[in-house]
Amino acid sequence: MSTPSHSPAEPAATVTDRLVEANGRYASEFKDPGMDAKPVLQVAVVACMDARLDLHKALGLSLGDCHTIRNAGGVVTDDVIRSLAISQRALGTRSIVLIHHTGCGMESVTEDFRQELEHEVGQRPSWAVEAYTDADQDVRQSMQRARTSPFLKYTDDVRGFVFDVTTGKLREVLPAA
Repeated sequence: MSTPSHSPAEPAATVTDRLVEANGRYASEFKDPGMDAKPVLQVAVVACMDARLDLHKALGLSLGDCHTIRNAGGVVTDDVIRSLAISQRALGTRSIVLIHHTGCGMESVTEDFRQELEHEVGQRPSWAVEAYTDADQDVRQSMQRARTSPFLKYTDDVRGFVFDVTTGKLREVLPAA
């Protein structure tokens, strides 16, 4: 019986393969921290998904301190309200911190994105793009959405910020008067 002189080419490793491999190394040294799902600081942080934001480092947080909810723009949407309601009502959070940032991609996307997507795939998305041109104004809008949601039990400590991606500093945005 003869064998081929070369083996079939193995597929190139994907990014996901690298992540799974890294998890194997992490899990080999993992120790159960012995905590439950309730955040120690009773805070939920809503922020943009931008890869430049290392929220735990930027806010001095440790594992178990907060719930972190991220999406494109850090916008308070219906799904964010859903997560916040569960965070508050089932898991004990009392404070909400909203973080947008400078140089956000949502400042260059428009609501036309939905129409373009519908044209491309033949189905209109059920969600709004939530694009914006003024981060401060969008933080104010997100604060207002959180503060007026009937599903959120604790709305007296909702604060909003813009993170500067060049300096690492937070700048607080005051709610509309």
